[in-house]
Amino acid sequence: MKTCGAALMLLLCCCLAEPEESQLNIADEGGHSETAASTQQTCLPDIHASLREMSTLVAEQRVELRHTKTQMEAMETRLRASESLVERLKSENKAQAVNLNLTVSQVEELRREREERRVSFSASLLASGRGNTGPFSVATPLVYRHIYTNVGNAYNPNTGVFTAPVRGVYSFVLFVLGQGHATRTGVSLHKNGEHVVIAWSNQPSGYDKTSNGASLLLEVGDVVYVKLWHNGWVYDDQNHHTTFSGHLLFPM
Repeated sequence: MKTCGAALMLLLCCCLAEPEESQLNIADEGGHSETAASTQQTCLPDIHASLREMSTLVAEQRVELRHTKTQMEAMETRLRASESLVERLKSENKAQAVNLNLTVSQVEELRREREERRVSFSASLLASGRGNTGPFSVATPLVYRHIYTNVGNAYNPNTGVFTAPVRGVYSFVLFVLGQGHATRTGVSLHKNGEHVVIAWSNQPSGYDKTSNGASLLLEVGDVVYVKLWHNGWVYDDQNHHTTFSGHLLFPM
């Protein structure tokens, strides 16, 4: 652009100088008129050369301008692509954040469900000492006070009642030991007040041990417990002969 401006200035100077030289040559005597013509002839080729140079420069500037425009368009295209990529990454990050929150929530839910499904207890009748329990004139719930395990705290050692925390199939087993006596040794398993199974024996002398069990489908809040038969006896001591156990086999 500077070169083009210089050529333009040269052209203007030449054009401005031409009239003055012509007037001076005309003012001289007749023998000097050829000098004015010669000056005009010299200036014209310079003008043409300057015009050609200017045309060449203009063409070069146009090519450079087109090249610059192409580069700017390419940069704009890359910029738009970058902006699109940034927006996509932002969307993906948001989606990942949502998925992460869902994952954390799902993990917490699974952990809670796993804790709920860990249900198991086992207990014996006497916490200390030895002796018979019974007889009673009516069937009486037994309270197993010596706890081996009580995962999930579904068994209440103060009442002897197991309460189902989740819907599922549970397995219950009971063992009893009786001293020889004229009356029987017997306990029964109950679900929500209904009789399920019995463990019973009758031996006038010595010791007799009996057992029974059942798998039950329980709803949340169902209760299971053991009753001593009316006029019945059971024995326990530090060896923990008389026991009651229950386990969640699988949820439903």
